Amino acid sequence: MTAPEPTTTHVRLRPEIAALPPYRQGRPAPENGFKLSSNENPWGPVPEVERAIAAAAAEVNRYPDATALSLRERLAERWAVSPDEVLVGAGSVSLLAQFVLAAAQPGDEVIYSWRSFEAYPGLVTVAGATSVQVPNRPDHGHDLDAMADAVTERTRVVIVCSPNNPTGVAVTREEFARFMERVPADRLVILDEAYAEFVRDDAAVDGSELTGRHPNLVVLRTFSKAYGLAGVRVGYAIGPVPILDAARATAIPLGVTAVATAGAIAAIQPEAEAELLRRVDVLARRRDALRADLIAQGWPIPEAQGNFVWLPTGDRTAEVAERLFESGIVARAFPGDGIRVSVGEEESVDLLLRVLGELVGPSQEGPST
Repeated sequence: MTAPEPTTTHVRLRPEIAALPPYRQGRPAPENGFKLSSNENPWGPVPEVERAIAAAAAEVNRYPDATALSLRERLAERWAVSPDEVLVGAGSVSLLAQFVLAAAQPGDEVIYSWRSFEAYPGLVTVAGATSVQVPNRPDHGHDLDAMADAVTERTRVVIVCSPNNPTGVAVTREEFARFMERVPADRLVILDEAYAEFVRDDAAVDGSELTGRHPNLVVLRTFSKAYGLAGVRVGYAIGPVPILDAARATAIPLGVTAVATAGAIAAIQPEAEAELLRRVDVLARRRDALRADLIAQGWPIPEAQGNFVWLPTGDRTAEVAERLFESGIVARAFPGDGIRVSVGEEESVDLLLRVLGELVGPSQEGPST
């Protein structure tokens, strides 16, 4: 069956939305290949999570708790905050959309580093606001001084992604403290920590240490990566109640399913969480070894604190990505910039190193540290 021909519409749509490219998932892996394009956890759910999800699925004829109170209470206890200081959403990207909508409108600006999470520009455009993209430093990390310099009267939101997706570089605790001193207290700062559990740098910022310190700071976390729940979509935010209440007002009702809530609650029970964090340790060690081997090959790999590594391939991005695909590896390519490769199954590492060892050349850009 052939695909239908593209059509036009006479319905009046917002031109910036009509022109906005949709979020792209990585293409499927070839047969017997490895999908390393979406930063997924390569392991399936632990038994406790699987049982909890199955039990919740038996009651999908009922609406879920709209506020995910049972999960919020458990997270509040963990973060030493009240349940009202916890907001649960359908993944951290859904929460990002809620906060941007709550704070920014046409004429306002949202600042973030670039390159960073590819969803940021679209979320800002949907809100009708304007993106202010501050270039990464030569080491592929956030230039927080330049981001602070970019704050104007029109700024409403500043997003800091640590570790940065897709480059992997973390913001340090000291850098973030200086940054917060410079940002006016009436501007919303979002610390996006989707990969926090994979960080092994003791100097990196940790949002769990910042609760209650800043009246304009919201910390985002997710169950998608370290906890292996990408398929059910659940993330959470910790922050001041008035900011979270504003974000609640922008949410689509009942966005977090009972299945997602049950899976997340099961994932943070002691026995299940211990096993999940053991898996995180394995991935972090695998990531560090992979980075070291790639640097030894001659690739200028920046610091890696997520569950992925960044290949600064520049103009060779399409060529390298296609060679990887032909060899059985799907990676996330950002034309003109580089390639993000998730740390996945152990079997994928040898293949990745073999292919990239054949492709390394003098045209790679950027320092390795």
